[in-house]
Amino acid sequence: MPLQVPLSDVQVDPVDGETLAGDKDETFTHMKEWKRQYMRGISHTPSQAGVYYEALKGSSHSLAKGSRNFRPGSMRRVRRRAVFKNGDCNVVQKHLQRRRVRFLQDMYTTMVDWQWRWTLLAFALSFILSWLFFALIWWLIMYTHGDLEELHLPHNQEDSGWAPCVSAIDGFTSCFLFSIETQHTIGYGVRTTSPECPEAIFMMCFQSIFGVMSSAFMAGIVFAKMTRAKQRAQTLLFSKHAVICQRDGCLSLMFRVGDMRKSHIIGAGVRAQLIRTRSTKEGEVMTQHFTELQIGTDESGADLFFIWPMVIEHRIDESSPLYNLNATDMLQDKFEIVVILEGTVESTGQSTQARSSYINTEILWGHRFDPVVLYNKDLQAYEIDYARFNETTQVDTPLCSARELNEIYKIQEGFRTPETTFNLRQVSSNNHSDQAS
Repeated sequence: MPLQVPLSDVQVDPVDGETLAGDKDETFTHMKEWKRQYMRGISHTPSQAGVYYEALKGSSHSLAKGSRNFRPGSMRRVRRRAVFKNGDCNVVQKHLQRRRVRFLQDMYTTMVDWQWRWTLLAFALSFILSWLFFALIWWLIMYTHGDLEELHLPHNQEDSGWAPCVSAIDGFTSCFLFSIETQHTIGYGVRTTSPECPEAIFMMCFQSIFGVMSSAFMAGIVFAKMTRAKQRAQTLLFSKHAVICQRDGCLSLMFRVGDMRKSHIIGAGVRAQLIRTRSTKEGEVMTQHFTELQIGTDESGADLFFIWPMVIEHRIDESSPLYNLNATDMLQDKFEIVVILEGTVESTGQSTQARSSYINTEILWGHRFDPVVLYNKDLQAYEIDYARFNETTQVDTPLCSARELNEIYKIQEGFRTPETTFNLRQVSSNNHSDQAS
């Protein structure tokens, strides 16, 4: 039986966006037949597993897109996910007690977490408001000392013999300019503090100290935003899809990670966690249950020598939570696999973390990643082709679950035992002797 669904039987729900069969009974019959064939080890074409899964998934090359029952422009429901593809967490907090007070107590982290427009606005306002504040204080000092009276203004000071607190001050504008000069130690040489007012001397010292501290604080915030590990994670890549295929006779879930920069990630390590609904023995439903997946690359484990893109593998064995899922269950079940890449940036020495996730519809069953690392003889170096970073190839892969596949192998190994082989040879020899007689 070919592994294809008739075009008239494929429909797409305009609300949920999931591929359904027109007749559920026929669909279940087809699925059982496909499962029965793969349980027997039947395979017709090398790529029929991938074709079948793509048709169920409803991708750009599937039968669902060309269905006459699909309405173009209809709204599709997006599957909920905890982590977006770019690594941002899809979490919104509410009903936090004393939220503003707690955030103000850690003002430095709060301003680093701000968006750039708010950080730059706070950077500019911190200087402008401080200039205005100290300009007002200087104006009050001049006003109380009498420097702003008509006879005591700079153009009358020679005739009246008046000694002001600060020379060349004739109003609030000159006080504002003197505030800027004092806070940033510009010192144009026109306005200077005299020993006539002790309060003016104290205010000049205080504003100078405040100016150094505020400049260091704001410069530190801008520097921390520019060098934080989140920016380095923008050049760490995850493959668009994860794939499931056979490797060394066992089903494996794989995804690819890469780094765009020449400066490497030191001590790179990768983790993966499965988010899935789970029911306990007591009947408690845990909608966000995390399960750690055992992953690694080749035979080096989860610690990577991260010099080129690498394929991370999760072997679906008895300890895997995906052990009982077949291709059909993978489409119908709702789960999310969050992958985390951590390490130390070689150029800055800071720790960085990049995140991504894969939901069930982003996992291609019966596919394998194409190689992207080749040796260039002309350059005498390994060349990485990032244009093929997300490219996959369909391969012959059973549609049954890993548990069912292991049962098939056990049955096949049972037929290959020495006793079974000896008995088969005896039966074959007896048949030949009977035919000869």
